[in-house]
Amino acid sequence: MQAVCPTSDIPLDGAKEVFVEGKGVVIVNRDGQYYAYANWCPHLGIELNFMPDQFMDSDNQFLMCENHGALFEVDTGHCLSGPCSGDHLKPIDLSVEGDQILLGEIPDIHP
Repeated sequence: MQAVCPTSDIPLDGAKEVFVEGKGVVIVNRDGQYYAYANWCPHLGIELNFMPDQFMDSDNQFLMCENHGALFEVDTGHCLSGPCSGDHLKPIDLSVEGDQILLGEIPDIHP
């Protein structure tokens, strides 16, 4: 596990992208619980966002792929709607020590 950012960098009910060895990771803060996923849509194999740190739907309830509007549950990465319905985002092991977010190994999912 390696420290990637302080918890204060991730807005409450929001998300932020960090890069670990050139790989994008989306970290989400849902009610003080943190989740991390590879920034890679299972449908088209592209990043979820067009603009920096824009990952949430308009209600900040779900992660969203801006390319085709797929919605993913924050706590499981499960796709609820869109062309990849039933698929999942790739989770990244995450722990919090003090005020630091630590991430485990980032899978190599890019082609």
